[in-house]
Amino acid sequence: SGLIFWDGKLWTHNDDKDTSIYGLDTISGSIQQTYQLKNVINKDWEEISQDSSYLYIGDFGNNVAGNRTDLHILRIEKKSLAVNPVIDTISFRYSDQVDFIPSKANQTDYDGEAMVVSKDSIYIFTKQWKSKKTAVYSLPKTPGNYVAQLKAVHDIRGLVTGAVFLESEKAIVLCGYSKHLKPFLYLLYDFQGTDFFTGNKRKIRLRLPFHQIEGIATADGQNYFLTKENL
Repeated sequence: SGLIFWDGKLWTHNDDKDTSIYGLDTISGSIQQTYQLKNVINKDWEEISQDSSYLYIGDFGNNVAGNRTDLHILRIEKKSLAVNPVIDTISFRYSDQVDFIPSKANQTDYDGEAMVVSKDSIYIFTKQWKSKKTAVYSLPKTPGNYVAQLKAVHDIRGLVTGAVFLESEKAIVLCGYSKHLKPFLYLLYDFQGTDFFTGNKRKIRLRLPFHQIEGIATADGQNYFLTKENL
């Protein structure tokens, strides 16, 4: 459900119950390494991101009823993974969500599925089921309980499911799919600061019908890996 490139491998995870992360070979896709994260729960892990010291796993999938009050991000110290993973929690709520009455499945605006990490903050991109827009929220990247602040909303005309941040290049690549499962990439670049939607934008539709694309990663900013949920 999420994907990053780290330590020469692609790292991914499932979105329900399974609390392991898997290191995949970049050529064959075969599992080369597994880390089990103990004493945590996978309610709906939707994204993985990283900085130089930590992995971040977003347990913020919220499409069942749109009313979760336990949204959080796990912060895992990279150097601890091989022995005894050190895991902290970043809990949050969305600044503009005031209604927690259960919605119908796949009808909410508060389903987080994509995330990037900068030098000092985390940015979550939501999957707005009805409007097919995405909203970006910011919160600190240190353990605590926060209100994720709404920064902007953009009409992407699709369902956003993953993101990768090329911070030095001032570029973000989102991935997702249409309501008919036609996948796309959405490029954001030449923006000012962290106002991601103020620069140039380009949508690339992929000729892969019926692909529920869930994660995106890159090793070099030129070639990209995508994961697809098994249908």
